[in-house]
Amino acid sequence: MVHPSPKKDFQVAVVGGGVCGLACAIALHRAGVPVRLFEAAAKFGEIGAGLGVGPNAVRALDKMGLLDAILKKVNPAELKARSFSFYEGLSDNHEAFFTYPTLPEDKAIGIHRAVFLDALVDVLDSSIAYFNKRCTSITESPTKPQRLVIHFQDGTTHEADVVLGADGVKSSVRNFIVDGPDRRLAFSHTVAYRGLIPWSQLEAAGFKIDVSDHPVCITGPSKHFILFPIKDGAVINVVAFSARYDIPIGVGEVNEKAQWVEAVSKNVLFKEYEGWGPDVEALLKCMPDKPGKWSIHVVHPPLESYAKGRIALLGDAAHAMLPHMGAGAGQGIEDAYFLSRLLSHPETNTDNTEQAVLQVYSRIRQPRAQMVWEGSRYAGRVYDMHGPSEPTAEGIRKDLTDMYHPVWHHDMEADVERAVASLRDSGAFTGSSQ
Repeated sequence: MVHPSPKKDFQVAVVGGGVCGLACAIALHRAGVPVRLFEAAAKFGEIGAGLGVGPNAVRALDKMGLLDAILKKVNPAELKARSFSFYEGLSDNHEAFFTYPTLPEDKAIGIHRAVFLDALVDVLDSSIAYFNKRCTSITESPTKPQRLVIHFQDGTTHEADVVLGADGVKSSVRNFIVDGPDRRLAFSHTVAYRGLIPWSQLEAAGFKIDVSDHPVCITGPSKHFILFPIKDGAVINVVAFSARYDIPIGVGEVNEKAQWVEAVSKNVLFKEYEGWGPDVEALLKCMPDKPGKWSIHVVHPPLESYAKGRIALLGDAAHAMLPHMGAGAGQGIEDAYFLSRLLSHPETNTDNTEQAVLQVYSRIRQPRAQMVWEGSRYAGRVYDMHGPSEPTAEGIRKDLTDMYHPVWHHDMEADVERAVASLRDSGAFTGSSQ
């Protein structure tokens, strides 16, 4: 593998080797930014099932040069515009009451998380990755005041000029952004039951809704299902949600030692969705005998900033959100793209990363990601018949109108241009490197 010549006088450490951490490290390395990637586990790996990659995230992956690697792992025809259809869950009506329209350029992918990660690992220079490195603290270097020392659980350390925390919703790096013990980790009072079901098995069980080529939402009171095809439509990713709306997000203590993901009996699902229509009954019969139950946690209240000094957060570490718009991973990918563009900019250097470059990253990305965070909570309420309009098919149609437009059609290049203009206005960028 060709190693790009370093083009920067600073070194970056990415803490966390999930989707957005990997994407960011690869993009920085390819741009000639000295970078090291530290993963807490013994190897790269993703838990979970299917992953929806929306049009905005697809464009960011393409701009980072990563889309082709992902398409090599799936049928390239899976990159396509996908409508999103809605059905009533308590009835036996197999006709969609609403289909969210897509434009030809609204191309998205449904892919298994592990396959997505494998695609990134295939193009990663393995020499920059280190495993069994769980970050426990970050301090200033005693000999080089402008540098940071990352301390790991195994007793080792690493020095870097910039630390990027991509270590997920339980982020340890976030402690150093919020000045002390993190109080932003909150239970959403939503659980999700996940499973993968062959499409042929669903058909054989009498499931009448066609979900072989586009995502589907089955709505109901305080509960809903999201189904979308992966593996060229041969397998359906199923996520069954159940939420409580009588308890606000953030109320109640979070037990970080508890199992947030556990296997439960399929009978739990039959009890949870008792009284729903025949399609849901057929669907539940096809779920795995021990479906995974996920207790969904989020970052709440929102962080005022994603950066402090020479440390910045991206992905779930910064803005873990409810999954109801399928946009959480996409926001992490946008973060990775934006950071890689700014840190590899010809005028970014040791002197301006702390007070200028990372701050403008936060200033532009925080409102965007928080808008999607709020939209994801809103979407879940609508699907669960708790939206602002009446809890009917007509009310849901009204509340869904144009909901996805600001997520899918965001101009990332305009954000980069705005960031560079701000850095020029402040004097951090002078144009001397052009």
